[in-house]
Amino acid sequence: MPVDMELHVVASLLRRGRTLDQLSTGLTLLGVLFGLLQLLLITPTAPFLILSAWLIILGLWQKYWALRVAFDADLFTLMARDADALSDRTQALDQALQNLDLQPANRAGRPWTERQRGGLKLLRKQAVLLVAQVLPPLAVILASPWLPLAG
Repeated sequence: MPVDMELHVVASLLRRGRTLDQLSTGLTLLGVLFGLLQLLLITPTAPFLILSAWLIILGLWQKYWALRVAFDADLFTLMARDADALSDRTQALDQALQNLDLQPANRAGRPWTERQRGGLKLLRKQAVLLVAQVLPPLAVILASPWLPLAG
């Protein structure tokens, strides 16, 4: 597969991180709302406050990875536009990242296959955090005693 097509494919995959981030943002806001309701309207119970804290903390952690994934998606898109000058653009990108203290000097000049694996690894971390954020509320819903009465 030509390098420019690989860069486009990786950029497209990394852009899917936005969807993961939107779902996580909704769950984080749900955690904030649920936590506030526990504190303001209902007698707070430790398990539900812990669940709220879990949703909020994992949501913020996922947001960090989402920002990194979005940044990489933009960089891959930019680099894929002119694959003929990829070598020159890679050097310019590495220099810019070093000037902004976003990349150590010893990481410059890495092959694009390694950079692609790194970007996709960030996306997997983001997805794992989303799954970790979804599972506890799902378990609470499925274990709830009122569930058999609902249907």
